[in-house]
Amino acid sequence: MQVQLVCVGKLKEKYWVGAIEEYSKRLSGYARLDIRELADEKTPDSMSPAEEEQVKAREGERILAALKADAFVVALAIEGETWTSEQLAALMDKQAVYGGGSIAFVIGGSLGLSSAVLSRADKKLSFGRMTYPHQLMRVILLEQVYRAFKINRGEPYHK
Repeated sequence: MQVQLVCVGKLKEKYWVGAIEEYSKRLSGYARLDIRELADEKTPDSMSPAEEEQVKAREGERILAALKADAFVVALAIEGETWTSEQLAALMDKQAVYGGGSIAFVIGGSLGLSSAVLSRADKKLSFGRMTYPHQLMRVILLEQVYRAFKINRGEPYHK
């Protein structure tokens, strides 16, 4: 299976990079993982709503360009659905068997995702109503993707 992770911004801290490397290594036995880090826009503290929309639109253009035309896209969005690990595993299993064997997850920048990216998404996933650092969300998402593969194969890990 092909798993793509499209994220706005680069990881800088070694501990985030190390965590991503660990889950990438764990996932290598289950899927081909493609992580695309896209440039983020500068976001000064005092931006008008119109300026915020422009930033999201520019980042959104880069996100849409990074996605394959036939990709099944799951956008991480606070207003999305909340799933259990088993529900994510079921979705990934369905995509592996019936959906062409690929899935793309999208994590936007600090202002969120543009309406164009949200419209392109096949599903919107929320990890709750709280706001998390984008670097941490990458780690949490990759852990859940790894967990989903373990669930689908009936291997011990998920409790």
